[in-house]
Amino acid sequence: METLIVTGGNIEKEFLLKTIKESEFEIIIAVDNGLKILNEININPQHIVGDFDTVKSEILDKYKENKSIKIHEFNPIKDNTDTDIAIRLAIELKSDEITIIGGIGTRIDHVLGNIHVLKYALDSNIECKIIDENNEIQLIDKTTIIKKKDITKKYISLIPLTEKVEHINLKGFKYELKSGTLTMGSSLGISNEILKEEAIIEFDNGILIMINSKD
Repeated sequence: METLIVTGGNIEKEFLLKTIKESEFEIIIAVDNGLKILNEININPQHIVGDFDTVKSEILDKYKENKSIKIHEFNPIKDNTDTDIAIRLAIELKSDEITIIGGIGTRIDHVLGNIHVLKYALDSNIECKIIDENNEIQLIDKTTIIKKKDITKKYISLIPLTEKVEHINLKGFKYELKSGTLTMGSSLGISNEILKEEAIIEFDNGILIMINSKD
């Protein structure tokens, strides 16, 4: 089951519409002000979550009248971000894949926080990505095969989320690596490119942030 989470960061309307059209989302979760753009394109989510400190009350009230939509309202004084709560909800709903749009914006603290909470999905063996027009971000903790025909952007960057990721072998890339180590504080894994039809990322332990970026 594919789930789309629409949160309150930067979202291009055409990109959102294209993503919804080309995918088979069974569940859409709106996160606080992410409801605004869904309202603009006339898409109803199945769930709305947040403390609702940013979405306008008149928009939220409109959806409260729809009894088929579940509203999950939280106190603004809480330990978890709204996106964190949405990912946990998507996992509870038995999602197989989770796509997050609006998780990248001008608040760098929120962007970093959103990348870190992807670990909930990783721990549940659920593929979870944050995407926008220029980037796709996900976490990987095991050998990963990437088919060139399946990626839409030019660069692949690998950044350690854990202190270090050891015994990395990169095959099929412009810059290959044999039994290498990526450590926090190093930029070694930035801006690689896939040259062959299939690229392989092998490593023994740790977690990598994998970013497929356009420019």
